[in-house]
Amino acid sequence: MKPQGLPYDYDIWKNKAFPEKAKMICQAWAMQGFGAPKFIILFYTIKILLYGWVWLFFCSYSAELGTLANISKWWFKFEALGKGAAWTMLIESIGFGGASGPLTARYMPPLGGILYYLRPGTIKIPLFKKLADNRTIFDIALYVAFIYFLLKLCLASAITPQLLIPIIFLLPILGMLDTQLFLSARADVWFPILLVYIFPDQLKGGLIICWFGIWFWAAFSKLTASFPSVVSVMISNSPFMGFKWLKKLLYKNYPEDLRMRNSANYVAHFGTVIEFILPIILLLNACYFHNDTVGLYTIIGMSVFHLFIFSNFPMGVPLEWNVMMVYGAWVLFGNQHPTITVNLHSPLLIVILSISFFALPLLGNFFPKYISFLLSMRYYAGTWAYSVWLFKDDSKHEKLEPNIVKTSPDLRKQLSIFYDDKLALSILSRTMSFRLMHLPGRALVDLIPKAVNNLNAYYWMDGEMLAGEVIGWNFGEGHLHSEKLLNSIQKRCHFDKDELKVIMVESPQLHNGKMYWRIYDANEGMIENGYVYIKDLKEKMPWKVDE
Repeated sequence: MKPQGLPYDYDIWKNKAFPEKAKMICQAWAMQGFGAPKFIILFYTIKILLYGWVWLFFCSYSAELGTLANISKWWFKFEALGKGAAWTMLIESIGFGGASGPLTARYMPPLGGILYYLRPGTIKIPLFKKLADNRTIFDIALYVAFIYFLLKLCLASAITPQLLIPIIFLLPILGMLDTQLFLSARADVWFPILLVYIFPDQLKGGLIICWFGIWFWAAFSKLTASFPSVVSVMISNSPFMGFKWLKKLLYKNYPEDLRMRNSANYVAHFGTVIEFILPIILLLNACYFHNDTVGLYTIIGMSVFHLFIFSNFPMGVPLEWNVMMVYGAWVLFGNQHPTITVNLHSPLLIVILSISFFALPLLGNFFPKYISFLLSMRYYAGTWAYSVWLFKDDSKHEKLEPNIVKTSPDLRKQLSIFYDDKLALSILSRTMSFRLMHLPGRALVDLIPKAVNNLNAYYWMDGEMLAGEVIGWNFGEGHLHSEKLLNSIQKRCHFDKDELKVIMVESPQLHNGKMYWRIYDANEGMIENGYVYIKDLKEKMPWKVDE
């Protein structure tokens, strides 16, 4: 349970100036990552085994499926894959999917989600400004109905359009009233996949489009300067790559120069090429060549690719997503269904798949301000919008804690169950390095001094952590902790001038790498805005260098 200790004394570090703070904490991340205790591996391993066991339980209710005793006869059926998709949407909607547990700053309780979505008065992030930002009994009733129909589908003897239609109908309504509910259900993936099951005569081709689309855009999104830094941060944090010599190879000259080395670029580009090529081979082989040997080895390659991501326990821990992508690859592209062809004839299905796997990802890459990175399918590409919230002195405890309805206590209080206060604060301090080590985060080197004169007078809280605590879900979606959340918090807490400063940075645009940023004072409004180009951050250290 004990995390890896920082290579310096926290009390000394906290009083350093921002450039020195950033340097020390980033040097620590390069060798230690988040420094999570070994118990974390056990926690998520048990969680994913439980996830698989419950899927088996749901499959046992299907007329054409069975139990573990005869799984070899039914695991490749589309009914079983549909049960997996429905169960994954259910567990994500509850909040115990990807965005749960210690690696998402959820210690006690280990989830938000349903604890917030069933509690009146919690903050919502509505799609339109005129909609209420506080959860009502009506919101809760809709959410309960959605969970009920999902559970009913999981326990059904067969997946039918009659069971799917209430889910397909309710989720967009929930998303309009609270965008995080739509996103937390991972509607970017499971919504179109479940919708395909409404068209049983086009099921095979529709599912192939879904899986290929997810893989393609995940690879496409990595065609940015940001991705090598993602690889470096992930490997530095990996529990199975604790070799210091390997980690040093990722940086130009550890510990003094933590810019990306060419080796990090090579690893990133190699991974992107693999992620592009293998799905294309699978698609062509499934539709035209029907070569079992080619299909088998390509599926094995995709399985190894996802296993690599899985074994690194990436922040946000989308383990269920990786399991389902591998499972779907074997079901859809294995030799169990040799006659698969992509033959879609329903105009409605074609429109839905075109929007989900062409229009939204394409527009989201070029105009990220308007479309969630999830709907853009920019998964783990390092191009997330983010924010940093700076609370002066004890203003967070004095004003936010008593005025916000939430079920998760302050992160320091959550960690105090396990550790003393100093160790808890040292754990939370590593979120600064996580943000600065990613290429877009290096803009903060110049933005922090614009926001505050003395960072030591403020408590640094990453927007991801704040969203998890205040609205019950966080998964890299910076739009959930931008202006709407700031306005909702200020309306309830009434921070005075200089008590709360917020830096918001948008995702870089694919075509020009431009990243827009804004700095707010909670009381005064926007105090400065501008933009920076991602290419200019490639040669920037994650801390201020004396010139």
